[in-house]
Amino acid sequence: MTSWRDRFNKLGGKTRYVVSRLFIHLAGAEVAPLLGILNRAARQAVEADGDMDVLGKGLVEICQNLLQYDTYWQSAANEGDVFWDEGEAADFVNELFTDSASRYLSEPNFTEVQDDQPLSLPVTRNLIVMITVAFVGEVPELETDLSNISALKAGLKILINLYYQQKLKAIQVHFSPAKFGDELTDDQLLLNFSELIPL
Repeated sequence: MTSWRDRFNKLGGKTRYVVSRLFIHLAGAEVAPLLGILNRAARQAVEADGDMDVLGKGLVEICQNLLQYDTYWQSAANEGDVFWDEGEAADFVNELFTDSASRYLSEPNFTEVQDDQPLSLPVTRNLIVMITVAFVGEVPELETDLSNISALKAGLKILINLYYQQKLKAIQVHFSPAKFGDELTDDQLLLNFSELIPL
């Protein structure tokens, strides 16, 4: 439902900025390949120094793979806010970035060299993907509760479309665990991602 403030700002010709964060929890030993895709996209984003086209292509690949792994989805959550000031929207993006990066095992380290890494690593059974975007305009598919499978699928498809429509102003992807060999247990999941709602 549109608030009076939204309608007033629309009449005044102000730009509407939306910041949205999506959490997806996948479970099962079979989700390990997705961790490789997430790490590759993260590495490319770091090397490209935040270039929006590189970030967008990475987001598309991640969303397409998440859609293919839908049988492993366990729970989800989303949050967001609407802003009429670009600076306030940017501040909220930074706030969500800091929160996502501080979540359990969600920060990959591409600088450490691991020569003594064992040949076989334990495979985590839980994987959390956190996607934060900022965009201009109204996108009802992302501005609703995404904690059911059909809404979540629609939301991921819309994220892909927003990239191709060049409407994304910010893109961030975090994931936990951030590297092979780290494990996110069920207890750690409950403790660090309490907002998740079973699908």
